Amino acid sequence: MAKPSGFMEYERVLPADREVRTRISDWKEFHGSASTEEEHRNQAARCMDCGTPFCHSGILYEGAVSGCPINNLIPEWNDLVWRGRWKEALERLRLTNNFPEFTGRVCPAPCEGACTMGSMDMPAVAIKHDELSIIDRGWKEGWLQPTPPARRSGKKVAIVGSGPAGLACADQLNQVGHEVTVYERAERPGGLLMFGIPNMKLDKEVVSRRLALMEAEGVHFVSGVEVGTTVPAAELLARHDAVVLAGGASKPRDLPIPGRDAPGVHFALEFLGSSTRRFLSGVPEATISARGKDVVVIGGGDTGTDCVGSSIRQGCRSVTQLEIMGRPPEGRAQDNPWPRWPRILRTDYGQEEAASLYGADPRLFLVTAKSFELDPKKALAGVTIVDVEWVGDDKGRMLSRNLPGTSRTIPAQLVLIAMGFLGPQEALLSSFGVEADGRSNVKAEYGKFATSVKGVFAAGDCRRGQSLVVWAIDEGRKAAREVDRWLMGTTMLP
Repeated sequence: MAKPSGFMEYERVLPADREVRTRISDWKEFHGSASTEEEHRNQAARCMDCGTPFCHSGILYEGAVSGCPINNLIPEWNDLVWRGRWKEALERLRLTNNFPEFTGRVCPAPCEGACTMGSMDMPAVAIKHDELSIIDRGWKEGWLQPTPPARRSGKKVAIVGSGPAGLACADQLNQVGHEVTVYERAERPGGLLMFGIPNMKLDKEVVSRRLALMEAEGVHFVSGVEVGTTVPAAELLARHDAVVLAGGASKPRDLPIPGRDAPGVHFALEFLGSSTRRFLSGVPEATISARGKDVVVIGGGDTGTDCVGSSIRQGCRSVTQLEIMGRPPEGRAQDNPWPRWPRILRTDYGQEEAASLYGADPRLFLVTAKSFELDPKKALAGVTIVDVEWVGDDKGRMLSRNLPGTSRTIPAQLVLIAMGFLGPQEALLSSFGVEADGRSNVKAEYGKFATSVKGVFAAGDCRRGQSLVVWAIDEGRKAAREVDRWLMGTTMLP
């Protein structure tokens, strides 16, 4: 595939992100995009004829995926880009991925972690950038036009939730002629793509553009409706031949320590949603604002990074990010060989911006919060933190232990809890009467996606737990196949 010697002739080169001091003054995407035709082709040419393309394998090792969960045909579309056949590359890309413009911006690229280059300690092929280049060119050239199905099946499907799983499921089912209605409790469709990921990481015009295309192809969106409350589950079941639950894992993990009820302590998605709503509406200040405040973000994942970047753009005085885990190594450890996902230190855009603005990486590793402190006026004033160590118990489990004498208080007038999610909202599950699994997610076998209630299916984070956008797309696509099979007796969906 591509140029057999390309990986030896060309270095991995990515467009530079926008300059830090410039990008933190606005909410435009920070990604760089300027590449010449020759640069695009050279990067695609690095995708060597490796024989076994681990990049699109999607294999799980110890809970982490190696390669692409949706099995993108990466060597094939890289070969077509190298040959200058962009439209064909787009066609190959769209065979497996409904929304490359989303994954090309926000996916952590497990495909690159599994790239065969890693077996030789060489920089991976720039797969994520190649993917984004293909889809962005497709939009620019006008190759993505509405293609509604030639005929309708007469079957109606309701999808609850308009995040990546719900959208992928809707897109697939609409393509085979079912009448699909997507219900979203927020005021706009898009789920976490719209309100969970900030604009500088995923421009909302990119999301709106895709939603508009889906509407033009026949998908119906109903926003501001909470299924199970505004619309009873029984009513939804009566009006449709099948229902797909794709509401995500929206129940956040809390931190029940002294002072938790203090004003100024919020869940991360409350803050990020408030920030995006301010951006979309053009109002001068978000409901939850970091302006002029010392901000403490508790949690070291992508959501925590988004809180750091958003706080900086809102004009915070300082920002600190607490991470209970240890600092990862710079390179792969002995117990983390290729092609497993590399557990290494990564400095994301938020940390890069904080370091540039305040002079140091905002992350504190092996630290946890003990209590939230109030001033005499009962306003949030700080967070008392303590260093921790991880020790094994007699059952082989690793547990954190506070280190004596390390307790101290850092200033904070805004605390954002970004510690992940525990599962879907219980009210949605109980309204449909579906069974939950041991982790409080909707119980539905992967590959079948059928719940305990006839005609009700589940896909995405509400079924598998908090995960990646690319896993949500995978589940939405595969759930659509099973819904189609259940409705029609057979299916042509992949």
